[in-house]
Amino acid sequence: MAEYRIAPDLVAAENGKRAAALKSDYEALGATLARRGVDIEAVTKKVSEFFVAVPSWGVGTGGTRFARFPGTGEPRGIFDKLDDCAVIQQLTRTTPKVSLHIPWDKADPRELKAKGDALGLGFDAMNSNTFSDAPGQAHSYKFGSLSHVDAATRAQAVEHNIECIEIGKAIGSKALTVWVGDGSNFPGQTNFTKAFERYLAAMADIYKALPDDWRLFSEHKMYEPAFYSTVVQDWGTNYLIAQTLGPKAHCLVDLGHHAPNTNIEMIVARLIQFGKLGGFHFNDSKYGDDDLDAGAIEPYRLFLVFNELVDAERRGVNDFNPAHMIDQSHNVTDPIESLISSANEIRRAYAQALIVDRKALGDYQDANDALMASETLKRAYRADVEPILAEARRRAGGAIDPVAAYRASGYRHKVAAERPASVAGGGGII
Repeated sequence: MAEYRIAPDLVAAENGKRAAALKSDYEALGATLARRGVDIEAVTKKVSEFFVAVPSWGVGTGGTRFARFPGTGEPRGIFDKLDDCAVIQQLTRTTPKVSLHIPWDKADPRELKAKGDALGLGFDAMNSNTFSDAPGQAHSYKFGSLSHVDAATRAQAVEHNIECIEIGKAIGSKALTVWVGDGSNFPGQTNFTKAFERYLAAMADIYKALPDDWRLFSEHKMYEPAFYSTVVQDWGTNYLIAQTLGPKAHCLVDLGHHAPNTNIEMIVARLIQFGKLGGFHFNDSKYGDDDLDAGAIEPYRLFLVFNELVDAERRGVNDFNPAHMIDQSHNVTDPIESLISSANEIRRAYAQALIVDRKALGDYQDANDALMASETLKRAYRADVEPILAEARRRAGGAIDPVAAYRASGYRHKVAAERPASVAGGGGII
């Protein structure tokens, strides 16, 4: 039995206030969907089996390049972070795994595993850091890491990634995500070809250290911290990396790492088609990598991404098992509330994609009926599937309204009294 950070009796009492309304809403939605030929119970079962990992760093307060304003009760280290992640899982029943970031989350793997087991949490993909310098490291990453001109700096970055693999093996992780900030800020600063060659060679060394049942996720980002060029700047380069490294290498798609108006759902379709979609970092963006809450800006785009995922699922694409993780920065909200909301929005997009009339959509596509094909998608998107999401949570022992239950619990006030107040820093990195 997992330890609970919030009293189960409180969750039950909060659910009791809403149970009758949920029953009515669920039955009404079931009748509506039945007229469309959709079995609500089948959809609820699928939703109940869909999970998304939370990032350890997401339960702290983020910021911008200009400032960071700490929140109350911020976690002091990885074990506080795991407590906060357990609250999200307890209330949503959607986030059973946590993705760690080394070196910030570095601890005795036996203690990490024991803490996770006690809280009913597992561990998702490991995340390395070679985009900033850790205290005491011999070589700086100011001018790059895996693509650095200095062989010793590249070797240090490779060694760090292998260390992440070793920690992950001890705690039950099965993947490593590698994102680098390598690039340039001035024309002529970097030889593009040589930098990419050095990156590929370093990644090959990391790839060799992967266990047979692990996956390696490379992540593209069009800018920041390098603003003139980045080594892994787009999905095409990302695909080349995965193809070059081998079958255990896949592309990770961060929804915020694209220019405005980029057709992310088509990128997803291409990577699925050629067997290189590794997974997602879910968030939202207005300009590019804002790391806002998932669905906060473009919920329809989130739905369109899931439309491609469900299409692949229905077609039975071979070895189709994308990893799902949230990656957000919370500047003005309670991080736990934002992660609860995002987990719910991601499941919402999945539920909406499940109720798309696939036959009608295919027929309209074959007939070149653009309007009705679009309307078929919109019909599913406009459906209020919240009763399905709430019922899935309730059946799994979660909260019908997780944010309301969280606020009623007073958890933030409690941990604020236990954890010393953070001091505001000059930058936005946690």
